[in-house]
Amino acid sequence: MRKIVFASSNEHKVAEVRTILGDQFEVLSLKDINCLEDVPETQETIEGNAIQKAKYVTANYGMDCFADDTGLEIEALDGRPGIYSARYGGPERSAAKNMNKVLSELNGLNNRNARFKTVIAFSFQGTIKTFSGITKGAILLAPVGNGGFGYDPIFQPEGHVQSFGVLDETIKNSISSRARAVEQFVNYLKALPV
Repeated sequence: MRKIVFASSNEHKVAEVRTILGDQFEVLSLKDINCLEDVPETQETIEGNAIQKAKYVTANYGMDCFADDTGLEIEALDGRPGIYSARYGGPERSAAKNMNKVLSELNGLNNRNARFKTVIAFSFQGTIKTFSGITKGAILLAPVGNGGFGYDPIFQPEGHVQSFGVLDETIKNSISSRARAVEQFVNYLKALPV
């Protein structure tokens, strides 16, 4: 069974990927390989951060690795918060502060077009391959719902009348940018020779 590292300490995300990949791969978390330091994310793009994390683990631990990065990109804010999505409202990574800052900056603006973008970078046998997923939508005037996390209560995905904070998890997981990127990545992995 091929071993690959997921550059994440989030056990929920690691478990989700393990389920999707089944028994063809042994997916290890950063904790599993004793990587306890913060993996750097100092690039200027979502792609750059995903690539940097995957390369870091391969270079320092000698294992094939994939990493993901996700950001909310708002048209009227020139793509912000983007790579700063998690800490847009301050270093404490507060979802409420992040949403409040976005809503404040959009106050009075009619263009509320936005998208979530996820990139997965796979560092494998000396090469890097990337997979991306996008979910288009709009920023609401105020938070609606308590479900999900991050910006979900203020993001209404295209083709739906409810925010990600209200939508059923099954629906959300089928249209999220992360789900779309993971699907491409999994199809690529399953096509690799054993």
